[in-house]
Parts: sequence; structure tokens; C-alpha cells
Amino acid sequence: MLYEITIPQHIKMLKNLSAILDKSAQYAEAKKFEMEVLLQARLAPDQFNLVKQIQITCDTAKLCAARLTGIDAPVHPDTEKSLPELRARIASVVSFLETLTAKDFLESEGRRISQPRWEGKYLTGEEFAFQHAIPNFYFHMATAYSILRHNGVDVGKKDYLGKMPFKS
Repeated sequence: MLYEITIPQHIKMLKNLSAILDKSAQYAEAKKFEMEVLLQARLAPDQFNLVKQIQITCDTAKLCAARLTGIDAPVHPDTEKSLPELRARIASVVSFLETLTAKDFLESEGRRISQPRWEGKYLTGEEFAFQHAIPNFYFHMATAYSILRHNGVDVGKKDYLGKMPFKS
């Protein structure tokens, strides 16, 4: 179950984020300003900028998978400064996620998951996915989208949600 509610959706949303970034680059080019302006944008003075929102979105997806499966995630040193570097990070995380299968998650629901900032406390894999990883992923994904939308990039809900598996 945890595979189905995390990995396919994280892959889809990261690909949507990459497409939204493509629209952002087109917007910056059309308006004749450097993409760096958007990459450094933030919604509030005490919030992270777009670059950091993208980094955390990627980290949340890869670390969710790693912590639930016990498989090592790729390491990214948070040095991205340009759109091509951010695209490469997203692609790296998507590639990692695409290597995982439902079989990798067989023991994940009861796995004890902790982080240093939790000071010795832990969550079960199921609690971690539902209470931390999934909400955190969407928080940073939506914030990245909102930074771009706030700055005039022509993106909407369809861009955020991506293609839907509609049936006829």
C-alpha cells in the first residue's frame, strides 16, 4: 500500500514540477529577465526561496522511499543554483524512484522511522508516510508552484495536477 500512495505519485508530481519549471523559463525569456529572479523568489521573507523548495520537495520524495525501504537514496549536496541543475536533481530523484517496486515496500508499514531532530522518538512507516512524508512533500511542491504563480508564471491547477487517468 505505501508504495502505491507514494512512489507513483511522487514521480508524477516531480515530473509536473519539471514541466512547471519549463513554463517558468519560457516566461522569464518572454519577459526578458533572468531565471535567477524566479529561483530566488519566495512568498514571505521568512520562507525558503524557490530553489530550496525544489530541493526539499526532491529530498522528501527520495528520503520517504529510502526510509520506508531501507534502500540508500541518492545524495544531493544542495548546491543547485541554476535551472539546469534543478532539472538534473529532479531527474535524478525520479530515476531513483523508478527503480523501486512494491516488493521493496513489503515490510515498510511497521518499520520504525526516526530522524535526529525527533530526539529519539519514532513513527511507524505507515505513520511516517501519512503524518510526515506525504504532507511535507505536498507542502513544498505547492509552495514552489505558488511562488511561480505569484510571480506571474502562467500555470494553473492542470499544470500542478498533471495528466489525469480519465476513463470514458
